[in-house]
Amino acid sequence: KGFDWDVLNRLYERGFVEDPVNRTKSVIFTEEGLRESERLFKQHFVIPERPGN
Repeated sequence: KGFDWDVLNRLYERGFVEDPVNRTKSVIFTEEGLRESERLFKQHFVIPERPGN
């Protein structure tokens, strides 16, 4: 299908992805974007370990 270019432009403006101006079929994370994506993934999809387990 494709990417939502408005969303990609907002991510670019916030420094999370490289400039999407060439409109390729790839999105390249910046270092900050990669760290933030990992943080959000852990926040939403990883069950914290319980103490003693």
